[in-house]
Amino acid sequence: MLLTVARVGRAHGLRGEVALDLRTDNPDARLADGAVLRTDRDAVGTLTVVRTRVHQGRWYATFAEVGDRTAAEALRGVALVVEDDASDEEDAWYPHELAGLRVEHVDGRVLGEVVGLEHLPAQDALVVRETGGARTLVPFVRAIVPVVDVAGGRVVLDPPGGLLASDAANLVVSDETSGADDERG
Repeated sequence: MLLTVARVGRAHGLRGEVALDLRTDNPDARLADGAVLRTDRDAVGTLTVVRTRVHQGRWYATFAEVGDRTAAEALRGVALVVEDDASDEEDAWYPHELAGLRVEHVDGRVLGEVVGLEHLPAQDALVVRETGGARTLVPFVRAIVPVVDVAGGRVVLDPPGGLLASDAANLVVSDETSGADDERG
C-alpha cells in the first residue's frame, strides 16, 4: 500500500527548492538526505532528497532531479509516497486501513461508511458517506470516535447533535411536525 509522506507545495527561490505539506510524523527519517521517494505521478518518477530544512515551522526540500524554479513549480501537488502495509502503533491508523469501514452509532444503527481521512489544521477528520449519500467530516477524536475496530470492519461514533447530515434531516422533520400543531388563525 502506498502512503503519502508529503505533498509538494509551491516553489521557493530560484534553485528548485519546494515547500512541503507533511503527512508523516517522522519527517527526519522519511525525508533524510539521500532518501529516494516515489511519487504519485508516473511522469515524475522518483525524487532523491538532496537537502531539507525547516524555516518558521515549514519544511522545504531540494531534490537532485529538480534544478530550477520552473521544474519545482511543475511538481506542485505531487505526492511523495512510500510502500507500507499497516501501522504498528496502537491508536494509529493509515487512511487505507480506515477506508471502507462501516460506521455505526453507539446505539448500533448503521450510519454509513468511511471513505477517507482528511488532515485538517486542528485534527484529522474521518470522511463519512452517510447512508443517505451525504459526505460528512467527523473529527477523529476519541470523544466522537470511541471505537476503531479495523479487524471487525467498523468504527463507532458518538456524535454530538447536529454533526451528521441525517441529524439535520431529522430536525427538519421535527420542525415541520411541531409547526403543524401550531396553527394560528
